[in-house]
Amino acid sequence: MDICSFFAGCGGLDLGFEKAGFNVLWANEFDPTIEATYRYNHPKTIFCNADICTIKESDIPDCDGFIGGPPCQAWSLGGKGLGLKDMRGRVFLEYIRLIKAKHPKFFVIENVEGILTAQHIKTFNSFLTTLFEAGYIVTYALLNAKDFKIPQDRKRVLVVGIKKELNKACLLPNPTSDKIITLRQAIGDIIEHPRFYTDGEKVLQNYDKYLNHDVYNGAFDERFMARNRVRGWDEVSYTIQAQAKNEPLHPQAPKMEFLSLNQRGFVKGKEHLYRRLSVRECARIQTFPDTFRFTYSDIKDGYKMVGNAVPPRLGQVLAEWVYKTLK
Repeated sequence: MDICSFFAGCGGLDLGFEKAGFNVLWANEFDPTIEATYRYNHPKTIFCNADICTIKESDIPDCDGFIGGPPCQAWSLGGKGLGLKDMRGRVFLEYIRLIKAKHPKFFVIENVEGILTAQHIKTFNSFLTTLFEAGYIVTYALLNAKDFKIPQDRKRVLVVGIKKELNKACLLPNPTSDKIITLRQAIGDIIEHPRFYTDGEKVLQNYDKYLNHDVYNGAFDERFMARNRVRGWDEVSYTIQAQAKNEPLHPQAPKMEFLSLNQRGFVKGKEHLYRRLSVRECARIQTFPDTFRFTYSDIKDGYKMVGNAVPPRLGQVLAEWVYKTLK
């Protein structure tokens, strides 16, 4: 089946659907720093670098389904929570506009768990009502990536709509395993020393064994130091973040020491072990293959692409359930 991708980013969700046998015909992403990465890794897909607010029904090729994860900052528990008062939140409505206009057989929406909080649930329910009235049977669930053989805690809301005339509802996937994939299993074999970059340094993308094995070496701010940021080798990672400064620390370091209610510290004598995960290590934890190349000159753009992506493995599980429902 042919699908179109919105808010595609570097294409994590797209890659998952491709692995499940779907054809990503066309993809839209507004951020120009991502285009080279998407084009390199998805050479058969028509790439549209445009603001979704300017896209018309006629711009989108005929297809069977839409997939996309509208920007999450307006709904995130870690943000200001402005919802539709934030322009990044309002583009959710643009995605719904295009679903209604093109009326594909199915659509997929991915977003953060914050959209289900008391602050935003009324708005979220209004989105679902609009989609139901547009002719879709809509289901949603809050899933944690670690339940699907992805080595991180990452809770996300997944919404699937199926055209009413098909008389089907997509049940969201059950956990694929009760055994976690640990950090040791995910990145334990990467022993090559990474390259470190601070603010303003241009990344030289000539790699040895591992693509994008680059680490942001900027200062750790007070908010970061307010709690432990280290997960051990036999645990899953904390959520991979889109901001370089907030990435989890490498499991080679011991857990940070408790100093006070809002302050942790590095263990004395072990300070050299505390570094952020590299872009490649983050990509591994997100389940991107090592052949997936991220193109950037600013290391922060590398982390942004990886952290904003849907883990391809989760995308594949979801795609298989959508296919099963339609079949």
